[in-house]
Amino acid sequence: MTSFTQVCLHNDLLHPIRQWLEGIEIHSAKLAHLLCKTIPAQCPFERDVKLFGRKLFHIPAMCKLNPLYEQIVTLRFKALCYLADECGEDVTAYC
Repeated sequence: MTSFTQVCLHNDLLHPIRQWLEGIEIHSAKLAHLLCKTIPAQCPFERDVKLFGRKLFHIPAMCKLNPLYEQIVTLRFKALCYLADECGEDVTAYC
C-alpha cells in the first residue's frame, strides 16, 4: 500500500527543474556575481503593515511558498562559496 506522500513524490511535476537547478555548477566569477546579485539573501516581501503605529496585519515570507525556494537558495550559496573559495573574494557585500 502506498502512502499519499509517496504518490505525491512520484508525481512531482517540478522534479526535473529541481534536478536541473541542483546540478548547476559554478565555474565562472561572472556567473557567480550575477547569481549573488539576482537572488536576494533574505525574502524581501515579509513585513508588518502598520497604520498610525498600530499593526494592521502581517504579510508572511512568500519565498517559503515558492516550490523551488530551497534549490534557488542553494544555488546562491554555491555562488558565494565559489567566489570565496575559488576566487578568494570577500563576499560580505552579498550577505
